[in-house]
Amino acid sequence: MDIIYAQEVAIEAAKEAGTLLRRGVEERKVVSRKSSVVDLLTEHDQAAESIILERLKEAFPNHRLITEESALDDKRSDNSPFTWYIDPLDGTNNFTHGYPVFCSSIALFENGQPAIGVVYDPMRDECFLAAAGQGAYLNSANGNKRLRVSQTRELVDSLLATGFPYDRHTSNDDNLAQHGAFLKKALGVRRSGSAALDLAYVAAGRLDGFWEYRLSSWDVAAGVCIIQEAGGTVSGIEGDHWRISPQVSLIASNGRIHSAMISVLAKVTEQFE
Repeated sequence: MDIIYAQEVAIEAAKEAGTLLRRGVEERKVVSRKSSVVDLLTEHDQAAESIILERLKEAFPNHRLITEESALDDKRSDNSPFTWYIDPLDGTNNFTHGYPVFCSSIALFENGQPAIGVVYDPMRDECFLAAAGQGAYLNSANGNKRLRVSQTRELVDSLLATGFPYDRHTSNDDNLAQHGAFLKKALGVRRSGSAALDLAYVAAGRLDGFWEYRLSSWDVAAGVCIIQEAGGTVSGIEGDHWRISPQVSLIASNGRIHSAMISVLAKVTEQFE
């Protein structure tokens, strides 16, 4: 398969979906709920997903498709080594409030390994992209820029990001203790509401590290590809090997602070055992 062609298709699909979202952010929205009272869905999520699916199905009719909003796991070709992971609107809660931090995220994996990652922020017209072995780039009004993770070496100098699970109203496994521990150790902790953008920002050196529990595959697939191509490190919460799966907990960093992040999370875990 032509990896560059596949990347171009993904970029075009993400940007077309993003254009719809940018126009829709100020519109009146019909909002429903999915897994919890804080897990929102709008008609714009679904419309953006339809755009992306149409483009990918047309270009790659035999590839597997895993998407968020339609809960689609299209196994038309179980023998295909290629799987697309699609989040048409990552940051729906932000979007419903007109808070301009959200994106479209598309990734292609080959035999379980990252091949392409595209994260498009329509409000800033920033497209973060990567292809395996080709490096990571930011495409914006300022042209194309090669992405590299930050050089920060100490946790105390690091700007981190995280998020909180949708069941935090009812579960004690809510990431609050971990968040508090990092507030005491790091320069600062941000919570944007979009894991895909947080991961892209780690790749761009705007953040030094990110951790989060119980994300879905489509939340992280593109961002992981971009971080790895930008020279960063991705692992499980305990430092174990990361792999794509329906539910994902992970640490992503510039690599230099990775062991320190693992240590902080391990100490929090010990307190609850």
